[in-house]
Parts: sequence; structure tokens; C-alpha cells
Amino acid sequence: MQNSVLNNSAILTFLFILFNGLTVCLYSQDNDTIPIPPVEEFSEEEFYQRIETLAEEMEDDQEVDFVELIEELEFYAQRPLNLNFAREEDLQRFFFLNDLQIRNFLNHLAVYGRLISIFELQAIEGWDLETIELIRPFVTVEEERPRRHFSFDDMMSEGRSQLFVRFQQTLEEQKGYMDIDPEELEENPNARYLGSPYRLYTRYRFTYYNNVSLGFTAQKNPGEEFFQGSQPYGFEFYSGHLLLRDFGRLKSLAVGDFQAQFGQGLAMWSNLSFGKSYDAINIKKNPLGLRQYTSTDRNNFLRGIGTTVALGDFDVTGFVSYKKRDANVLEYDTLTQEALAITSLTSIGNARTPNELENKRSVDETIYGGNVTYRRPSFSIGATAYRYELGAELQRSLSFYNQFDFDGRANTNVSLDYNYIFRNFNLFGEVAYSENGGYALLNGIMASIDPRFSVALLHRHITKDYQALMGNAFTENTRVVNERGLYLGITARLSREWNIYAYADHFSFPWMKWRTYAPSSGYDYLAQVNYRPSRQMEMYLRYRNRNKPLNSPDEAMIRYLDDVTRQNIRFHISYDISESFTLRNRVEFIDFKHGSDHQQGYMIYQDVLYRTLASPWAITLRYALFDTDGYDSRIYAYENNVLYAFGFPFYSDRGSRAYLLVRYKLGRNIDLYARYAQTFYTNRNTIGSGLEEIHGNTRSEITAQVRFKF
Repeated sequence: MQNSVLNNSAILTFLFILFNGLTVCLYSQDNDTIPIPPVEEFSEEEFYQRIETLAEEMEDDQEVDFVELIEELEFYAQRPLNLNFAREEDLQRFFFLNDLQIRNFLNHLAVYGRLISIFELQAIEGWDLETIELIRPFVTVEEERPRRHFSFDDMMSEGRSQLFVRFQQTLEEQKGYMDIDPEELEENPNARYLGSPYRLYTRYRFTYYNNVSLGFTAQKNPGEEFFQGSQPYGFEFYSGHLLLRDFGRLKSLAVGDFQAQFGQGLAMWSNLSFGKSYDAINIKKNPLGLRQYTSTDRNNFLRGIGTTVALGDFDVTGFVSYKKRDANVLEYDTLTQEALAITSLTSIGNARTPNELENKRSVDETIYGGNVTYRRPSFSIGATAYRYELGAELQRSLSFYNQFDFDGRANTNVSLDYNYIFRNFNLFGEVAYSENGGYALLNGIMASIDPRFSVALLHRHITKDYQALMGNAFTENTRVVNERGLYLGITARLSREWNIYAYADHFSFPWMKWRTYAPSSGYDYLAQVNYRPSRQMEMYLRYRNRNKPLNSPDEAMIRYLDDVTRQNIRFHISYDISESFTLRNRVEFIDFKHGSDHQQGYMIYQDVLYRTLASPWAITLRYALFDTDGYDSRIYAYENNVLYAFGFPFYSDRGSRAYLLVRYKLGRNIDLYARYAQTFYTNRNTIGSGLEEIHGNTRSEITAQVRFKF
């Protein structure tokens, strides 16, 4: 690796981490047992570990909104679920619970009756201390069933509203916002962004327990106009929803923007979901049917109406959606200016230049279909079918790798899914077909072999011509197509202090892919050891080794594949030095190889967190150093941000990054947030490319947010 002036600083920081970790370890050795802690605010550590892994798998140009993954937790943090009257679908909303844990809990209630104390959870098989601590902020144990009258007055008095307003901006001037000669702009209208450089986000949501959700979301991206020019109505993106849930036989009614989740995602799963993570056995998706949509992804959702009705043991769902979505237009009707042919469906969603505006909402998208699911306490089977129609002919630019992708105007998908629990075994799966004859299979099993040892096995087989534009399953590919794989995950809880997580995933791609002009195969291995000697401290050591071959970087007449390996080693420690202060440290190394290209790098950071229930202030501070040989050896790390905003920057080249996040509670109903972050490079004079380019070696961002609760 290249020499850097940061090396000495990195060594000193690493020694500081090691010294602090050993000091706290020695201090904590007197604690032989870990009692269940008192109720505190939501501990985000596991959630952030999961979405860090998810962010690493995303494509570099993919904008991802993680609001949907944490929204349910934030709801239950405000209105805890009474475990004595919890149903299976209620518990499935907690992403860290699997079906075996849920079934064991419901069986415990059936045999022993209602819980008297939260401490009884320790007697349920599969409910270890870690699980209990995770769910503790979101649940309660009460004797009486809550009574609701569903009157308008009751909803107005018991309902809760939240209003968010957020402002974000990069402080350094980017090329797309610089002054430009009018003649040059007339010659090239896409040489400059049309709008201002800030991002503006607002969101309102009213909830009445878990029965009513009503709200809207609006966002303006940097570079988009606001109440002028191409955006005379203000925000470029608006979304609104009304969701009613559990009104007698009416299990759900969604009006406006909503999501649909069925089976294991081979056919229909319209929103984001977890895939592989360090929690190696939680690989099964728990479909929630119809849900409200509150995110800012401008394409991947349904807009219309959908409903689910309970008919005995059957849940019957129907939905219809119509909206205009973004696409690259190839040909217009000269009279109506409607798109006749498109080359691709886009997902970036920006409207900053005339070229991007041409592709905004340029094609009609109609989706209609339904699901029928038969449910029993330990068994369910469901059937899903839907029709996907476009208002223009999709004509892809044909290449070696995409000749089996969807073309045309319409596609139909059907699937059959199952879920069966027998003692300590959970079997699940789905089979799906597309209109052209392509098919996809996914089958898995989760088993609790011993109270301290669990295992998961998942097999998938997806043909190269399977076409599911709304699919989102457990795959190595970003799309549900052209993949075979076998996954094995284990969790070993050796003691209260020591846990081991590991998985091995072997996959192959029978047909060519983008940048992979031959059939290929690869693997993904992860092993993580967690050590928690006390409630005040936890640490983990992770090793991950991945290989996904790509075309050789050597320019030759005949393309051949080279292995592309990434090996990451991470040590992370978090410890409380007092009731108010928490320190988090991480050091991570990466080794990247692609043919003759060999890159290495490291990243190291120190976090300081101040949080106490007695103070209205909460402060998070990070200072990070990084040194990598290039973009391919980049390292991702989650950053704390304002509520419902997520940051996953990658560290590449050489430099440092720091941020300060401050939250202040102005009374019970107003939260103020402010954040400043800056990246400083020691080996670059420009940052970014194209219209995002910054002339200089620093990039600074500010974020301000206010939340009103009423």
C-alpha cells in the first residue's frame, strides 16, 4: 500500500482502541452474569450492522431509503406492543424475530397463560438475552386487553401525528451549479443543473395505534427546481397514503401509495428487504401483505388501491396500481408526445437537467393482481398472481448478457409459497413463473438444533429467462434472475458472553452478466465472533471473504474472466464509560484483487456519544482516518444521522472524515437536529465527477431537521 502521512496517526489510534478495550475488559471481569437491563431508548447497534451489510451490496448509483426498515420499530417505541395479546402478524413486524421464536412464544402463551413479567421470556426456547434486550423497548406486559372504540373522537384524542422538515446541502460549489456562459448553456442545456443545490424533505404521518395510518411525503433533490420552472408545484416528488388495518374481517385497506409483500419475494416484493447479514440464520422473509408507503424511492411502489379480507382461514388480497414512472424514451408519438418505445426503466429518480426531465414519468405503468393465503397456526400456503403492463414498448439495446431480459409491453407472474413449522424446524419456500416460461425456485429451512445452536439452509434456482419486475428475493444478484445458489448459516451461543455467527454462500450464474461475458461462479464467506462481558460493553471481530468474477481488466480480443476477491477484517467495540457517555471504535482492513490489480486499505474511527434521559441534549461525534489504494478497495461505514435519514459513505483514497450530530428536545413535542460532516483528502485536488465535481480536496455537508409531535 502507498505510504501515507496518516500511518502514524492510524497506529496511535489503533493503540488507543486496544488500550481502551483492554481497560474496559479488565474492569468488567467481575460481572459474571448479565441481568436484563431496564427499559431504555431503542438500541440501534444490530439494526445498523444489518443495514451496513445491505448498503455494501447495493449498486453504486442506487439511491436507497431505509426509512421503511426502521419505521415499525419507531412506532412501537412510542406505543409498545402488549405481548399478552400479540398476534403472529404483530410479532413478524420485528425484523430480529424469526418464525421459530414467534411460534415458541405463542405456544408458551397457550400452555402457561399470560405473562406476569417480561422476565418470563427467558424461559421460552430461542429467546436468549440478546433477543430479549432487542425487543424490550418495543413491548410491554399488561393484564388487560386494550379497548378501542374506533370513533372519530377516540381517534382524535388517542391518535398521534408527526411532522418532519429536513434541509441538507453540500457547502462546496459543484460544477453543476457554477456560472456558465449563456451561449455555452444554449448549446448544451445539460451542462448545468436547473435548480438550487439543497435537498428539502417534509413528511407528515398520523397514526391511531396500528389500525390507521394517514400521511404524505415530499422531497426535492439537489439540482431540482422548487416552485419555479419545471416544478411550479414545489417538490418534484409527492407521495400520500391511507392505510386501515384490522377492522373486523377487513385486515387491510390501502389507498394511495402502498407496498405489497408476498411469499419470499420471487414474484412480488415491492420494497426494500434484508438479505445476507451477520445474523446468519435470519434469512426468511416475513411478508406483511399490503403496507403504507412512506419512502422517497420514486418508482418502486404501487399507487392505487388494495385490500385484504379475512374469510375464515383464508386471507384474500386484491390490488390495482397505476402511475407514470421514469424511463429512457427511444421514440415519441409526434402528435400526443406520448412515449411509443423505451430502452430501459430507470430508478435514479432525479429531475435536474432537461435530459433527466425528458425521462421523468415518461411511461404509464399498470399493475393489478392479488394473493390468496390459507393460514393455520403452524402452516400457511399462498398463491400470488399479477399483471404488469407498460404504456410503451420496451426495446432494450441488445447485448450478450441481456438478451433474455424482459422486452415488450406486458408480463404476468404467478407464484406459490409455503411456510411450515414442525417442532424446532421451519420449512419455507416459493416457486414462481413468468409469462415467457422462465421460473424461479427458492426453498429453505431454519432449525434450532439446540438452545445454543441454530442452523439455516437455503437453496435457490432461478433461470436466465425468468422475468419479475417487482421481485426482490434472497439472491446474490441485484435482480431475481440467472442464479443458482446454496447458503448455509449457523449461530452458536456459547455462553452469555460469547456468540458466533457464520455463513457460507456458494452461487453460480449460468448465463452472462454485465461485465461478465461468460458463465461464472463465486462464493461469500462471513464469520463473526461477538463478546459481551457486561451490559456496558460489547465487541465483535468479523472476517468476510467474497469472490465474484468479472471480465479481465486486460484489453484483449478474447474476453476471459478473472477472480475478483474482497477480504475484509473488522474489529468493533462499543462501551459505556458512564451513564451518559458511550465510546465506539472500529478498525477495518480490506484486500482487493482483480487479475493483476491488487489494492489494499484501512479505515479507523472513534465515536463519542452523549445520551441521557435526564438531558434534552444528545450528541454524536466521529473522527475517522482512511487510506486505500483506490475506489475498488473502498470501505463502507454507517454514520449516525438525523431521524429517518441514513448515511453510508464509503471511504476511499487517503484522508479523514469527521461529523458532529446534535439533537435537542425542545419540550415533549419538538425535536431539533443539526449535523455537520466533512471529508478531507490528502491525495486529491478534485472530488466527484461530471456535474457533481468539486474543485478542491474537501467536501462538507450540513443537515438540519425539526420534528413536531402532536
